[in-house]
Amino acid sequence: MDWSSLDNKGLLQAYCSLMTELRQRGVTRSSNNPVADYTEALVAKTLGLTLGSQSQAGYDACDSNGLRYQIKGRRLTAQNSSTQLSALRNLGEKPFDILAAVMYSEDLSIAYGALVPVEVVIDLGRYSQHSNSHIFMFRKSVLEHSQVTDITAALRSI
Repeated sequence: MDWSSLDNKGLLQAYCSLMTELRQRGVTRSSNNPVADYTEALVAKTLGLTLGSQSQAGYDACDSNGLRYQIKGRRLTAQNSSTQLSALRNLGEKPFDILAAVMYSEDLSIAYGALVPVEVVIDLGRYSQHSNSHIFMFRKSVLEHSQVTDITAALRSI
C-alpha cells in the first residue's frame, strides 16, 4: 500500500483500524499507542506552544508567556470507555500550570478538549497511593467548570 497519499490524520485513522483488527484477533491487548505523541503535536500546533524535550519532567510544552502545559490524550474505544488520563505525578509541586486534555472518539476524531488549570486538576483529581500519582478523570462535565476553557472547536479546526 502507498501510504504517502494519506495525510497524518488519515495515517493515524488507518493505524486505529489496524489496532482494532489486531485486538480482535488477540494479537494485541491495547488500543492506545500513538495517542500521546499525536496529542502533543496537535495541541502545540493549535495553541502555538513550543514542545519541550521528551525527557523533561512535569510538563510537555510552554507558551510565549512561559506558562507550562502538561498535555494528555485518551482514545475511547468500544472495549475501553474510561476517561482516566495517564498518571499525573508530583501535583503538590505544581509541575505545570495548565493541563491540556483531549478526548478522542474511536476513529481518532476529536470528542472534546479543554485547558484545565492545575488547581482544578488537584481539586477534581484523586491521589492513588498504588501508582504514587494523581488520577484525573477527563469527563465531558469537566468542560462546565468555570475555570476550564473548552478548546474543542479549535482542535477540530486543525
